[in-house]
Amino acid sequence: MSVAVASFAVFAASQVGTPGPANMALMATGARYGLRRAMPFVAGVVLGKQLIIWPIGFGLMQLAETAPWAFEALKWASAAYIVWLAWKVANLRLGEGGDAAAPGFAAGLIVHPLNPKAWAMITGGFTAFVAPGTPALEATAWIALVLLGCQLALHPLWTLGGSLIAARLRGRPAERYLMWTLAALTVASVLFVLFSGGPA
Repeated sequence: MSVAVASFAVFAASQVGTPGPANMALMATGARYGLRRAMPFVAGVVLGKQLIIWPIGFGLMQLAETAPWAFEALKWASAAYIVWLAWKVANLRLGEGGDAAAPGFAAGLIVHPLNPKAWAMITGGFTAFVAPGTPALEATAWIALVLLGCQLALHPLWTLGGSLIAARLRGRPAERYLMWTLAALTVASVLFVLFSGGPA
């Protein structure tokens, strides 16, 4: 097979399942609003990655060679947005959801396009697990399907985890430390991608 699907599935699960800006946003949303109210946001996050996969699969990254400044600007703008989200998470309190509207599908849809870890993961998938000469449609379809499966399994678990943690910590002193920890992990994951030499 031109795409090492099994190996990529292991890689994808390890990436989708570990802390990053998207998972921190999912956990924080679950903590504030609960799993049921957060599900439209989860669906948006899951499908938002497809907005990166297909353009990359059909040659978007080749543009980096002709307009590197554009990709550098995108990388830093995306990082600034994620850090801003982290600041909002740090100042949330678990009991504040109330009757306020939870972030919806559209809010989730933009998380991965603005997530440096997602760009690095997907680019790594194409470069490390796709044989040279593989048709773009075949390669992109496999990458898209594997990541979709991993996200459908793992993103709701992060959201549920946030909800379960909130049930135990809401209104307690540890609540403040939890939210600051989530924010710090989000920023750390962005800084790692920015300064590890990986693509944005």
